[in-house]
Amino acid sequence: MFPCSSLKAWFTMLCTQPYIGCRVGSNSHVCLSPKRGVIKVYNEDNTSRAVEVPTDITARDICQLFVMKNHCIDDHSWTLFEHLSHLGIERTIEDHESVMEVLSGWGMDTESRLYFRKNYAKYEFFNKPLDFFPDDMVSLSSETNGIMDHSQLIQTFLNSSTCPEIHGHLHAKEQGRKSWKKFYFVLRRSGLYFSNKGTSKEPRHLQFIAEFSDGDVYTLLSAKKIHGAPTDYGFCVKSTKRGSPRDLKLLCADDEQTRTCWVTAMRLFKYGLQLYQNFIQPHQKQKASPMRSISENSLVAMDFSGHKSRVIENPSEALSVAVEEGLSWRRKSCHRLSSHGSPSTSQSPMSNIALHMAQPWFHSKLSRDEAHRLITQQGLIDGVFLLRDSQSNPKTFVLSLCHTQRIKHFQILPVDDEGDLFYSLDDGHTRFTDLIQLVEFYQLNRGVLPCKLKHHCARITL
Repeated sequence: MFPCSSLKAWFTMLCTQPYIGCRVGSNSHVCLSPKRGVIKVYNEDNTSRAVEVPTDITARDICQLFVMKNHCIDDHSWTLFEHLSHLGIERTIEDHESVMEVLSGWGMDTESRLYFRKNYAKYEFFNKPLDFFPDDMVSLSSETNGIMDHSQLIQTFLNSSTCPEIHGHLHAKEQGRKSWKKFYFVLRRSGLYFSNKGTSKEPRHLQFIAEFSDGDVYTLLSAKKIHGAPTDYGFCVKSTKRGSPRDLKLLCADDEQTRTCWVTAMRLFKYGLQLYQNFIQPHQKQKASPMRSISENSLVAMDFSGHKSRVIENPSEALSVAVEEGLSWRRKSCHRLSSHGSPSTSQSPMSNIALHMAQPWFHSKLSRDEAHRLITQQGLIDGVFLLRDSQSNPKTFVLSLCHTQRIKHFQILPVDDEGDLFYSLDDGHTRFTDLIQLVEFYQLNRGVLPCKLKHHCARITL
């Protein structure tokens, strides 16, 4: 892992030096030397950027590089994805993985890409294991005849001497056929099995399917359309040594929670304690480096309201003044701008864009299906949200929000009160002068929503 200062110096050098090398693959990388290479990384809008990197660079290093380049907030949710469009599959590249090793497994003529985007669900199972592992799917192995204590669930996965077990029904695509068949599956440290006799776990009835030392788990993209699956909640196990469609172990769950449980358990079985180290490493760095920059430490709160300026030494008073200043600016801004950015009579022509248009959570002309796809890509955990224009009513907006791994859409209606325009989610009972106020309120209060707004979906241009 590279220190932050080294990454900045390295990126500056990359921007001033030309790339020299030989093409290896159309979307993969260019080999410059035994110790360096060039990789191309894509965003959701398919913009891309090629960067020269050391051959031992990890996925986390790549994410930190693009976070700095795009001046993003590093909330540890930025993730590198491996996207294999010729197979219709995708997976999260774990933070510690060598990116060049991932690229080395790609074929010369395959349409494979690296994508850089947020994934709020990447490590959420460490915070809320109950949301990822339903009671009826998790137990101790049949050898111990015990029931899993969820308070110790993650520790049991991380401890190699214990034997947690995931079990339940899945659809599996039969080898060499287009049909899918439902079986009872069991996931243990030793691998994935299915029972050829109902729900029996007896060794003579369990048939081995796959293990994870030389394979990775992927989600299926458009499982029903591409693979003929009975639902769109598909996933598969792909060997790192074999990449043809015939070698994929294609599986399909009946709902998102079931798929998430299986995929998360497979990641934990494969990487174990390494995943936990990936999760806590950024937080350890923050604790180890609590000091702010010199310029930040030199900032003080000042009061200029009287005849003489004074330093505000009381932290509570400083916070109160800061909040009041923000509200005062908001009120002035609301008078200058109408709901969709139409300038008032006293407004200059330059101020013709509404305040919410510049917010990272606002996605303007996004359709319902596109909003669903974007939230799914960035993590189906409680509180992931975005705001967009309504497609059916051009005068309204829509809040798209994830709760219990389901995406719900709430219409934001304009409310006219004696010539003043407000916005409301609850038929005018709670009113806001603009969408920024509305978002800030529901980030602190659940109100009529099933949960608070927590993580906004963001798009950047590389």
